[in-house]
Amino acid sequence: MFGKIDSIIKEKNLKPSRCVYHTMRLLENGGKVRVLVLSDRIARAEYICPKCGFCGFVEAEWKRPFSVKCEKCGATIKVPKLKGKKDF
Repeated sequence: MFGKIDSIIKEKNLKPSRCVYHTMRLLENGGKVRVLVLSDRIARAEYICPKCGFCGFVEAEWKRPFSVKCEKCGATIKVPKLKGKKDF
């Protein structure tokens, strides 16, 4: 499911110290989002849309707060903050 980012990590032999940002978050309704940002400041995001279940991959400019649009239904998928979360 989230093979693109795994491939990038393996191909570039990335260690956490070489990443600007890397996270995987669970969303409501079985949705997920994983984001990897390297020194080029491009966010590579894989997601499962919580609205329609579509699995997608996008590259976008890195900025906070980060969000992507589902390629199928157009829903905005936001990367939730961890602050105050008890499930991680």
